[in-house]
Amino acid sequence: MFIVLFYSTISQIFEEDNFMSLYKQWTDMAYEERDQKEYNDFWEEYLDKEKNVYLCILENKENVIQGKLIEVAEKFNLDTVTFLGFLDGISTSLVDSIDLENLDEENEIRLEIDFEKLYFNMLNAKAPWLYELAQWEDILTEERRKEITKEYRSSKTIVKDKKIGRNDPCPCGSGKKYKKCCGQ
Repeated sequence: MFIVLFYSTISQIFEEDNFMSLYKQWTDMAYEERDQKEYNDFWEEYLDKEKNVYLCILENKENVIQGKLIEVAEKFNLDTVTFLGFLDGISTSLVDSIDLENLDEENEIRLEIDFEKLYFNMLNAKAPWLYELAQWEDILTEERRKEITKEYRSSKTIVKDKKIGRNDPCPCGSGKKYKKCCGQ
């Protein structure tokens, strides 16, 4: 009994030390220390792969993607770690959230994409190479894309409240001047 328990404990420790989640592998790879040229090369290559995935999704008007993570990654010609990077980017545009940190290659995934949210998030990411893709024309009308762009811009507008002057009526409704009421 002791030997079995000891072996089980050692196995768990070994697995935990050697197991690194796909998401952790992605973040380590994406944000590792490198010189500026290597950094730019890495992200240029990644963004090109990401663009190809979005092209495929938009061309096929595919708002639901499902299957084993490894199979879905292969469908888009990505390794599973790079695909986790893609999932990290699209996660805020999904109808249901996914637990990126606990995904492995054999997990069944279901990604339901909210195209309007996705377009908004592409604007927010300042990614014209994505939100200017011609394939959007078949997904969202030009009018709807303009509305979403307007919503995005208004979400970035800062509106300052009008300052209450000391001799203005108090906003609490007391009828007194602000300086004699809430401004004291």
